[in-house]
Amino acid sequence: MAKAQIILSHSRDSGIVAIASGEQYPWAHTALAESGFRRDDDDVYHLPADGNQTTVVDLVKCAKRHRTSVHTSSRRFIGDAARDLARQLPGQWNTSVEIYSHPAWQEDLVPWIWDSGELGRALQSERIPYAATLTDTVNGTTLLFVERPGRQLDYLVGAFAPEGLEEGYGDPHAPRSIVLPPFAGRAAQAVADRYLPSYEQAVHARRTSAIAAVLGGIRSEHDTWQAMVASGRYSDATPLSAAALGAATEEFLDHSWRRFLTVVDHAPTLIDRCRPGSSPWPDDAATLSRLADAITDTETLLHEVVHGGPMPSQERNARAWPAIETWLTDGEIFLRQARVSAPHRHPALPVSAPACPLPQPVPCTAATNRSTPTT
Repeated sequence: MAKAQIILSHSRDSGIVAIASGEQYPWAHTALAESGFRRDDDDVYHLPADGNQTTVVDLVKCAKRHRTSVHTSSRRFIGDAARDLARQLPGQWNTSVEIYSHPAWQEDLVPWIWDSGELGRALQSERIPYAATLTDTVNGTTLLFVERPGRQLDYLVGAFAPEGLEEGYGDPHAPRSIVLPPFAGRAAQAVADRYLPSYEQAVHARRTSAIAAVLGGIRSEHDTWQAMVASGRYSDATPLSAAALGAATEEFLDHSWRRFLTVVDHAPTLIDRCRPGSSPWPDDAATLSRLADAITDTETLLHEVVHGGPMPSQERNARAWPAIETWLTDGEIFLRQARVSAPHRHPALPVSAPACPLPQPVPCTAATNRSTPTT
């Protein structure tokens, strides 16, 4: 692959657009600037409406002087494809174009993608110089939309790890990216009916697992602390002084507070989904109510810690412990309810939704300017 290259495609709004790529992508930037292209906020270049009649032939000659190759994409501009897809998804979605001119930028992206399918593999093994993101403005879900490597028409869509669960890289239970056809209507239906439900189910499972891990960790540390108190000794049988016991207690409570914040982050959404009346354990409703109240109390405390005046750690720990203890006592009841609670699904698009084929890209090879590409 050339150390610097320019990829041309066609946008219905901007005409010919160009993206620089390669380890020496600044060479491509220079060639584009000298040829009259202007860069927008997404690092995409385009010919302005009042351009100087620059032709692709002129760009090729200029690029050659700067040791940059020029390639014409067989697809239309990725930003247009993403916007068409977003318009047909349920809810409100914002789109943006992502440029990974230097290969290292693509490598930096890999840990943030939560995927166990083709998209995750492609990001690690194929060169993907650009993509688009689609973000659900209500739920915060962010999708990554890329041209499927090695194919002329298809796309791939997957997702970034949700907020608070970013450590999901390599998670075998991550949702699997799916292949999308080059038709906005059909692609949106596949995302709404197949991908988003599987993504939500995976998020639900990850949140449940994260809470289970936190409660298990706190419970283990609590058992260790209780054994120290009962024996008056460290785990290696060294005698424990009163001062040391106090320090050990504060350390345990500090750790418990920090770890319990994961429960505070993820439990409310899961509790909202629980329907004990339709589960095998209808009497769990009262316990879930107590657990929800404990989360509310902790949220109030957290707000005071973050936005109020300085609070001694001893006071914070003393106020937090009743909520933590409630969850240690009844957390397993919550977990069994969470595990049988199916996540909400996005409403399916009507089967009759039009296919809306994506317009074929206008050939760039003979275009003369932004507003009047010629054939």
